[in-house]
Amino acid sequence: MQASAGANGVVSASPAPEPLLLGTYTPKIDRKGRMALPAKMRAQLGAGMVMARGQEKCVYLLPQNEFRRITARIQRASMGNKATRSYLRVFLSGAVESEPDKQGRVLVPQTLRSYAGLGDDIVVIGVGTRAEIWNKESWDAYLADQEEGYSDIADDVLPAMEW
Repeated sequence: MQASAGANGVVSASPAPEPLLLGTYTPKIDRKGRMALPAKMRAQLGAGMVMARGQEKCVYLLPQNEFRRITARIQRASMGNKATRSYLRVFLSGAVESEPDKQGRVLVPQTLRSYAGLGDDIVVIGVGTRAEIWNKESWDAYLADQEEGYSDIADDVLPAMEW
């Protein structure tokens, strides 16, 4: 949280700005399972972050506050819904807290490396409030597949707006 003084001089805490994680990076995973966080992402991810199973066989890398926000939204969904319970179990059972070491490396646990098929060659992409870690071949195939219809889906995803 950041502190700011209002018009009346009273200091109040305001939430830290949401991260804006952008770009594509190609670090390596060493034989101990460590990955150097892209320097531009380190400050935005913060000292404590969470890794979790992502969609399409990637690993999510989330700042603590974003992980908590997502988890709270899922938990507010009806626990009487079987799909909600299943999603929550899979998402949270694979989640691990992580802190970068002095060199800015984080350990990607074996369970998450296996889930996403992560070997030495990986891609880390910024996706706004989270980063994703992908197997390089899987990312290249996914991106090639998505680029084909990128223009076509813009109308479905983006509201009608003037650019």
